[in-house]
Parts: sequence; structure tokens; C-alpha cells
Amino acid sequence: MTTTVLIDYDSGNLHSAQKAFERMARETDAGQIVVTGDPDAVAKADRIVLPGDGAFPHCRNSLFEHGALAEALTQAVEQRGVPFMGICVGMQMLASTGFEYESVQGLGWIPGEIRRITPADPALKIPHMGWNDLVIDQPHPVLAGLATGDHAYFVHSYAMQVTDPAHLLAHVDYAGDVTAIVGRDNIVGTQFHPEKSQDAGLRLIANFLNWKP
Repeated sequence: MTTTVLIDYDSGNLHSAQKAFERMARETDAGQIVVTGDPDAVAKADRIVLPGDGAFPHCRNSLFEHGALAEALTQAVEQRGVPFMGICVGMQMLASTGFEYESVQGLGWIPGEIRRITPADPALKIPHMGWNDLVIDQPHPVLAGLATGDHAYFVHSYAMQVTDPAHLLAHVDYAGDVTAIVGRDNIVGTQFHPEKSQDAGLRLIANFLNWKP
């Protein structure tokens, strides 16, 4: 049976993400969903999801402080080519460097930087919180059935600035472009929370669970 692991590294509440992934796994016959921080389970997983809430430095340090967890994740994704999804700060950790409070090295799987959002309209509040319309920049199997104008739910003050435009799959307009989805090879990441994004988010989750890069 195919196993998708949601990594638990004390980065926040995983309950809503777990429920959404379990629902779509049942509906698409995509195997089992396991929430764990066990490096052995991560190493053997068929798919991996890295969520994250809060500040970039805290999430990054928490991941790397969990023994062999970061090493198992890297080996699975980079060496075995396991399909991977990062969510919110889990997506931000794909970048080379984050600049929230301090300069912190990321995983470097999607070259770029995590910088504070600076809308051109000073009336817009930070954090960027609530619903926004996706703008699809390029097709991708995980985005099948999604279109520009679909809604996604965001809660963040920092966003990824990709080095290579080919890695930008979708953005939103918040008085300036804000990265929404990135990807390359067997890796995708969403700045928004798909588990809270209703139909569009559930479709994206289902696509990921059946993606064969």
C-alpha cells in the first residue's frame, strides 16, 4: 500500500492537514496517510508532505533538531526522488535562504530567498491573510483542474522570491506579485494552505497523492 507521510516536527497543528489528506486518499484510493516524526518512516515513504506554521527560523531549526529526520527527508527527496509537497513555511524551507528576523539557510531545493511581503499599496495589511485568486503561470500535473481565478487561503508575512522563473507555478496579486506555488522535478510547494482552500485545495491534494513525477 502506498504511504504518504506528513512530517510531524512540532511545527504546529497538523489536524486539519491530516483530515484533508486522509479524505482525498480515500476518495482517490491513494493509500494511507501517516503523521510521524520517525526518520525511518520518512525514509521509506512513497510521498512526503512537510507542513509548517510560524516563523522560518523556528521551523527550520525544529526540523534539523529532530535527530536524523532532516537527513532522512533529504535522502528520500533528493536521492530516491520521492514526490514531495511543502506547505506554508514547509514550502518556504525549500528556498536557499530565509530572512525572517535573521538570515537562516533553507534546504536549497528551489533556489531563492524568503523576504517580507512589501505591497505597493501601503493600505494593505501584513500579514497577507485570507482568500486570494490564484494566477497560474505554467501547467503542472499537480495543478490539473485548477485555473486562474481559483481561490486559496493564505496566512503569511514572508514569501519566496525564486531565482529561476521556471520554478514559479502560480502567484497571487497583493499590490504586487506574491509567490503561491513553486515546483521542479519531484518537488512542489504551496504558500497557501490547501487543506483550508476548499475545492481548489482538495483537488490539488488529490493530484499530489496520485502524481508520478
